[in-house]
Amino acid sequence: MAPSQGTDPFPTLAQLRELQSIAQAGLTYTRDPYDRDRFGRLRDLTAELLAAQTGQDTAEVTEILRAERGYLTPKVDVRAVVLNAAGEVLLTREREDGRWSLPGGWADPGESPRMIAVREVREETGREVRAVRLLAALDKAQHPHPPDLWAVYKLFLLCELTGPETAHAENPHAENIETLESAFFAPDALPPLSLGRNLPGQVRRAVELARDPGLGVDVD
Repeated sequence: MAPSQGTDPFPTLAQLRELQSIAQAGLTYTRDPYDRDRFGRLRDLTAELLAAQTGQDTAEVTEILRAERGYLTPKVDVRAVVLNAAGEVLLTREREDGRWSLPGGWADPGESPRMIAVREVREETGREVRAVRLLAALDKAQHPHPPDLWAVYKLFLLCELTGPETAHAENPHAENIETLESAFFAPDALPPLSLGRNLPGQVRRAVELARDPGLGVDVD
């Protein structure tokens, strides 16, 4: 039965990711050539539906899914929460959409979340920080982000400035290919945010958690 107007589209992104996971697991573990063909077809059909849901090119999504190997797991996005003496939060303006986000990006193999947070702040803003503690571990699917091809876990880490509040002039930040500029903003006066990366409520909650260790860690 077709979904009625006003309801969520069917199938949902969560359902499509589950289909992708089933197809990927089948391709990983089955040795039967006929089953491999069936799981491969399931993966490609899932890619077509994911492309339609996220507005991406079908061929591109199909190629991405075909490149995946092994058991499918969520990707990890690490975001640094840096406050200045005035209680303002550090944001970077993304080159991709001209909007702002907490410094950060995909986790790289071989680096811990602390290492990633420190490196991303340095590369994107020219500032030196020390990663202090985890503030939140969130499932992106549980929050109203724009549709995303991937299942994503988002880690928010509190980082303290260890150098000047302003960016170092000698830092190659100006050559950064991902971001345009960085600045501190009051939590109640945030600029337009890059909603695929972070939501206003997430930034404000991260600041709240940073200010009060007694609140613990938010976990979805």
